Amino acid sequence: MSKESTDPKNFEEALALLEDSVARLETGSSTLEESLQIFEQGISASQVCSKILNQTRKRVQVLVDNTEGEFELEFLDNDLDVDPPT
Repeated sequence: MSKESTDPKNFEEALALLEDSVARLETGSSTLEESLQIFEQGISASQVCSKILNQTRKRVQVLVDNTEGEFELEFLDNDLDVDPPT
């Protein structure tokens, strides 16, 4: 199977690939070489998941109640170098 056909296109695909890798490794029925390839595939999928989650975390905003009883948007992670939308 070529690397291009197994590259996840989104978080859900990456997570499914990671879960599949874990399940296949847990069976213990693969050879050492096969296990290494499955492990590498799982690590790659894990990195994709982590990257997507980090990008998403930066975009998440929390709706909070300010002191005047109005609602305002604040970034979930206040130490980001991203300006909130106006």
